Amino acid sequence: MSFTSERGHTWLTEQDCDLGTFRPLVERTTDLADFPHASAVQGNVLVYDSERLRAPGTGRAVRAELVRALSDGPGVVVFRDAFPDPTVVDRATAVFDALIAEQHASGASAGDHFARPGANDRVWNALEKAALRDPEAFADYYANDILALVSRAWLGPGYQMTSQVNVVNPGGQAQRVHRDYHLGFLSDERAAAYPAHVHRLSPVLTLQGAVAHCDMPVESGPTLYLPYSQTYEPGYLAWRRPEFQEYFEKHRVQLPLAKGDAAFFNPAVFHAAGTNRTTGVRRTANLLQVSSAFGRAMETVDREAVANAVYPVLLKRRAQGVGEEWLERVVAASAEGYPFPTNLDSDPPVDGLAPPAQADVVRRALHEEWTPQALRDELRAGAMRRTS
Repeated sequence: MSFTSERGHTWLTEQDCDLGTFRPLVERTTDLADFPHASAVQGNVLVYDSERLRAPGTGRAVRAELVRALSDGPGVVVFRDAFPDPTVVDRATAVFDALIAEQHASGASAGDHFARPGANDRVWNALEKAALRDPEAFADYYANDILALVSRAWLGPGYQMTSQVNVVNPGGQAQRVHRDYHLGFLSDERAAAYPAHVHRLSPVLTLQGAVAHCDMPVESGPTLYLPYSQTYEPGYLAWRRPEFQEYFEKHRVQLPLAKGDAAFFNPAVFHAAGTNRTTGVRRTANLLQVSSAFGRAMETVDREAVANAVYPVLLKRRAQGVGEEWLERVVAASAEGYPFPTNLDSDPPVDGLAPPAQADVVRRALHEEWTPQALRDELRAGAMRRTS
């Protein structure tokens, strides 16, 4: 991996975002001959017949092809009949519906990263909730070989599965174009602080997918994609820019899905959920985010305890006149600087796409001169909010 950008820069800036450079990257045509295991190309997206992929002896070759498709190819793949037995999907749907009904009965309204709270029905951490509610339905669902095939292809063994159920009700509005987790959840300013090689690393840390739990005609608003947009290096700084959003709206593609189909895409692909223009389709998808096994530290550190121990020193040194940079270095070494993973039911995003990190709380405490006990109480409350 090169540690400088394609233009020789160590860091990317908004000035690197140029529509003229972007267009030739995404205005390509997918050639089916380059992907011999695919069955078709629709809207520049590769479509696979899942039954063909189940043939003995094809696993490694198929995984290699999927890596090419997701990295240098269109970045989006659709698997027809990923779940050949509709009863497996229906049993999982019944679990999801029961969880949504419980949320409604309790008066809870799950927030959303990109949509107005309450517009859709969202179940955060549906993986855990479904497993606890109906372990047999859970096991039959996640025993699916296509989910395992594409997850292992992109991330290797040891991947971590998470799930969020999203039901877009009739009339539900489209999302704005975006890239996804990790860097896609940061502001432009925060994303630009990470060097260029991290912008290239972020897409290989996760894989995004969706299983259709009902038939999704185009008018119901299945996901909009811009194939090949994952190949644009400054894309995490470009997707909010008006000219890129306008280009997306003019050139994005949208594929219908049938119940049991699955779509997976590189998280750096420009994408957005579409508007549900039907009057009777509750567009139900199990959104899968699969993460690399390597997204964790070697040691377990109780950073809450470390932050509480160090905070009185920070207060004292601040009163003695040390600079903000000195304080920031100690905060970075002691407190958790990243807000995920968390429980998005109880710890929803605030003023953006992410809740405050532990380090943000310590910074606020220093700025507002909280007592050590006040910080201790808030860090404990934050830890409780993050618990599932």
